[in-house]
Amino acid sequence: MDIVGFLKSQFICHLLICYIFIASGLIINFIQLFTLILWPINKQLFRRINCRLAYCISSQMVMLLEWWSGTNCTLYTDPESYHKYGKENAIVILNHNFEIDFLCGWNFCERFGVLGSSKVLAKKELSYMPIIGWMWYFLEIVFCKRKWEEDRKTVMQKLLNLRDYPENFWFLIHCEGTRFTEQKHQISMQVAEAKGLPKLKYHLLPRTKGFAVTVQCLRNVVSAVYDSTLNFRNNENPTLLGVLNGKKYHADLYVRQVIHILIPFWLTEECSNWLHKLYQEKDAFQEEYYRTGTYPAVPIVPPRRPWTLLNWLFWALLLLYPLFKLLINMINSGSSLTLASFAFVIVMASVGVRWMIGVTEINRGSTYGNNDNKQKQK
Repeated sequence: MDIVGFLKSQFICHLLICYIFIASGLIINFIQLFTLILWPINKQLFRRINCRLAYCISSQMVMLLEWWSGTNCTLYTDPESYHKYGKENAIVILNHNFEIDFLCGWNFCERFGVLGSSKVLAKKELSYMPIIGWMWYFLEIVFCKRKWEEDRKTVMQKLLNLRDYPENFWFLIHCEGTRFTEQKHQISMQVAEAKGLPKLKYHLLPRTKGFAVTVQCLRNVVSAVYDSTLNFRNNENPTLLGVLNGKKYHADLYVRQVIHILIPFWLTEECSNWLHKLYQEKDAFQEEYYRTGTYPAVPIVPPRRPWTLLNWLFWALLLLYPLFKLLINMINSGSSLTLASFAFVIVMASVGVRWMIGVTEINRGSTYGNNDNKQKQK
């Protein structure tokens, strides 16, 4: 292991990175709170400002993937579609198999300049999570309780509110509703058999209602639907902790543009059938990837943009100086109580960081889709 790799694996480096992320995130959340006064005066200005503030947070995560771990992400796509990416509103359908697939989705957005304005359909619990969840609140992210009877009206209203959004945005959606595990897959395929649907080998049965409503509400706003399938070479099993340790992964992302005007949005049942067919095709693409190690498209490596790194360096310079100054003053004071208090803060920060990383871990994922939710499959 070289000296750089050794440093990347050290806990003190992780702690400093997390300190910068947490401190800058809370500062940005605080600034976002004050932008609320703009909403009744100039809603579009409020939105533009919050897109840029959100970028300051989410780009730090992307920086870890791109610059810290040096993960390579190869895009397989049609060259004609490639030139349109980032220049139009789109719905992006993502598979949900890996702990860092959300981060790769953000990386995809960053490469084409829509990271700050990207939207997701997220579970309600995440809205209470400091930094990311609060950032999403100001970005008008669509949150749901995963109870369709309660969610339908709220989700539709949130989606309709995006019709006059001033920035190009991508709406990222995991139609499977939860991350893939063998247990969830087994239960999902039991539901597929009961409903007479073709079984999937590498995906869970897609939940069609949320997708159908998304297409209905955003039909006149988005210009395209992108179907994307993510995989990692050499059977890599990427984790956020691995990224934090500087481990380099090799991601392959297959993206194809779907002609969204052909999606039968006006009939929920027809839209559901269309989505099930799409996931059968995604399963076939996965099968081909595992067999050949490639996707049926032209491989392109979009260039890294410097802004994620520059943003992180700005916050590092701003926040590390007062931290080191405080630490030196405490050591010079020689107070046992002061040093003990500082040690306590370090321990609590470590626990907090581990908790935030744990949110992404597959074995700590939601139980949505497990046996006790079997009857809720739609």
